[in-house]
Amino acid sequence: MASDVRVRFAPSPTGKLHIGGARTAIYNWAFARANGGTFILRIDDTDPTRSTDENTQIILRAMRWLGLDWDEGPEVGGDFGPYAQTERLDLYRQAAQKLWDEGKAYPCFCTKEQLDADRKAAQERKDPFQGYQRRCRDLDPEEARRRIEAGEPYVLRIKVPEDRGDVVIHDAVHGEVTFDAKELDDFVIFRSDGTPTYNFATVVDDAMMKITHVIRGDDHLSNTPRQVMVYEALGAPVPTFAHISMILGADGKKLSKRHGATSVEEYRDAGYLPDAFVNYLALLGWSLDGETTIIPRDVLASKFSLDRISKNPATFDPKKLDWVNAEYINGMSDAQFADEIMVPELHEAGLIEGNVEYGEDWIDALAAIVKPRTKMPADAATVATPIFATAETLEYDEKSVNKGLAKEGMGAILDAAKTALEGVDEWTAANIDAALEPLPEQMDLKKRVVFQAVRVAVCGNMVSPPLGETMALVGRDDCLARIDRARTMAL
Repeated sequence: MASDVRVRFAPSPTGKLHIGGARTAIYNWAFARANGGTFILRIDDTDPTRSTDENTQIILRAMRWLGLDWDEGPEVGGDFGPYAQTERLDLYRQAAQKLWDEGKAYPCFCTKEQLDADRKAAQERKDPFQGYQRRCRDLDPEEARRRIEAGEPYVLRIKVPEDRGDVVIHDAVHGEVTFDAKELDDFVIFRSDGTPTYNFATVVDDAMMKITHVIRGDDHLSNTPRQVMVYEALGAPVPTFAHISMILGADGKKLSKRHGATSVEEYRDAGYLPDAFVNYLALLGWSLDGETTIIPRDVLASKFSLDRISKNPATFDPKKLDWVNAEYINGMSDAQFADEIMVPELHEAGLIEGNVEYGEDWIDALAAIVKPRTKMPADAATVATPIFATAETLEYDEKSVNKGLAKEGMGAILDAAKTALEGVDEWTAANIDAALEPLPEQMDLKKRVVFQAVRVAVCGNMVSPPLGETMALVGRDDCLARIDRARTMAL
C-alpha cells in the first residue's frame, strides 16, 4: 500500500480515554506505521457542555503512556491544522455556506413542535418514512432570506438527492454494507446555535485532512451513509471504512464500569506495562496469525493489516491481560527489570532507603529470583520483603508456621540445618544448597518436609524464591538468627 495512507484518531474530551478508544487508537497507529503512512490525532471537542481542556490533557497523557506517537496533531502541529474542532468552526461555516450556495443544503425553520407533529402524523398514517418531512426543502430563497434577516432561528439541512440509490459501503471489516437511501431524511448539518453536527464536522475534517482510511468502532456504522452523503455533496473522495467490533465483558454485555477498570489511566496506575497493555488490546479483534499472543510493538507496527480484523465482538479478559503483562515482565533482562520495576517498587515500599546503597551484584541476584514471581510491578516488593527483613522484624505466616514448624520433629530439623549451615565457608547459594542437601537422607525424612521447615524459618512462608539463593541474599548471620527465632515456634 502506498505511503499516502492517512488515518486519524479523533477522541472527544468528554472524559478519560477508555479501553475501546485506546484500541481504536492502537489500530490506527499500527495501520499507519505498517504502511509508512501518517497518524493524526484530532480532538473532537464540539460538545461544549462536556468537553474540557483537562480531559484533553488526560487523553494526551494516555496516548503518550501507550507509546502511540502522532505525526500531526496537538503539540506537534502539521500542515492540515488546527487539530481541535473548536478551532475549526470557520472552516465548517465555509463548507456549509458552499453547499448552501450550490443548492446542496437549505435552511429549515421548523420548530421542535412542528417536527414532533409531523413525526406523530407519519406514525398515525403508518408511513414507513418517519424522518424529516422536507417541509422547508423547496422554500423560496427570498422568503428564507427575509426570515433569516428577521432573526428567525433556523438549522441548515443537507439536500439528499431524491433519486439517490442505495448507499453501499465497502467496509474493510464487514464487507459490503447496503443502506436504503430512501430511509435517509434531509439531516441537519448546522444547528441553530451556529455549531456543526458531528456527521458534518467529521467529514469536513476528514476531507480537508485527506484521510484515506477511517478505522473506528462499529457503533459508528449507522452514521456512515449520512457521512457518505456529505462527502458526495462536498465533492470529496470517500475514504475506506473499517468498523471494528465492540469489546464485551465476561457476561457478554458491552464493556462498562460494572466490569471493573475501563480507563487507560486506571490500568497505568495499577502498574501494567504499556507494551503489554498495547499488545493485549491489539488482540481484542485482531490477530497476527491466529496463534501468536506475545506481539512486540515493532512487529505490530510492521505486520498490522485490516484483513486480520474480526467481525465478531471481542471479550475483555483481565486474567489474560495479567498473563500478558507477566510475560512482558519475564521477558525483560534482569538488569532492565531491576532498573525499571524492582528498584522503584522497593523504594516505594520503603524497603530501600535513599541513603543505603546495595551492590550491583546483590541487586542483580535479587532481580533474578524476584522477576519470575512478578506478574505486576507491586509483586516485586511483596516477593522481596522477607529478604529485607531482619530476624526480629520478619513476619511469619500463621498457616505456614502451623504446617511447616509447629509439628513434632521440626525442632530437630532446624537444629540440624543450623549446624550444617554453620559449617559453610563461603556463603553462596551453591554452598548453602550443598550443606542442606544431605539432611533428608541423614534424618530419614522426606526432602519436602526438611526444606519446608527451613524455608518457613528463614522466609516466614512456605512459598518463596529458591531457598539457597534467598539465603545467600539474606546473609549468614541473619539466616542463623532467623532459625534461632523459628526454633522457639518448632516442636
